[in-house]
Amino acid sequence: MMKLDGIAAFVATAEAGSISAASRRLDLAKSVVSERLAELERTLGTRLIQRTTRKLALTENGRMFLPRAQRIMREAEEASAELAANSGRLVGPLRLSAPVGFGILHLAPALSQFLKENREVDVSLELDDRFVDAAAEGFDAVLRHGVVGDTRQIARRLAVSRRLLVASPAYLKEHGTPRSLTELAQHRGILYANREGDWRFSTQNGWSVVRPKAALRVNNGVVMRDAAIAGLGITLLPTFFIHESLRGGALVPLDVGAESEGAELFLTYARDHGASAKIRALAESLRRSFGDPPYWDRLD
Repeated sequence: MMKLDGIAAFVATAEAGSISAASRRLDLAKSVVSERLAELERTLGTRLIQRTTRKLALTENGRMFLPRAQRIMREAEEASAELAANSGRLVGPLRLSAPVGFGILHLAPALSQFLKENREVDVSLELDDRFVDAAAEGFDAVLRHGVVGDTRQIARRLAVSRRLLVASPAYLKEHGTPRSLTELAQHRGILYANREGDWRFSTQNGWSVVRPKAALRVNNGVVMRDAAIAGLGITLLPTFFIHESLRGGALVPLDVGAESEGAELFLTYARDHGASAKIRALAESLRRSFGDPPYWDRLD
């Protein structure tokens, strides 16, 4: 009969990419992880992981078994958590991913509050500005800003977010202040590299797109904000990156006669994951921390 600790060792090794990394994740000695993997393979009668001196790779059977093994681990963890939740406790691991800038500026303090209220939950947070696939990469949930666009994911809305065109007073003094979308297109833009770089605005005739000349392309909102403060160009950013800079006058909002496209913050998780008590509790806690409207949009 398969043992749960063997399945846990296999899943951790497959997701982490090495036995050493898996041993750190599981807080076990490498020898224990290796022994549990070997026992699982003997039980199944097949090799799941191909070990060489240079790298570790899943066999064909290992690739076939991994999604089921991940599901088994999720269901076991969720079952344990649900039983604890029935007695008023949230317990166990919760692996999260979030964008770097938002994670540092806003998620970290909100998550600290959640953990103060739920001290038996073991959160693992990874910050990454690339698109993270929760199901494929073993995350319980991913915080995402913008359209989810994946039918395999369930999305719980946490907050709305406005995007504002901003620039530094020094840049506007030197280059002038655009008053229309046509004038805006003549300016230098600080663009988000993980999108095509287009700026979308709602007009009477529908959506209008502006493609400014790029002064800088980067995949991090904090770097974009700081580049705008330094006077490199105009940028379009969510208010959660720039609310303090607007209050302090380091950045100035621009009115070009059209409203920029907004976005929303979501906590997403795989459809086959199930809405665990921990995910529901985290979503509610984050909503309370961010507020409605969120504190970064209360600019008065």
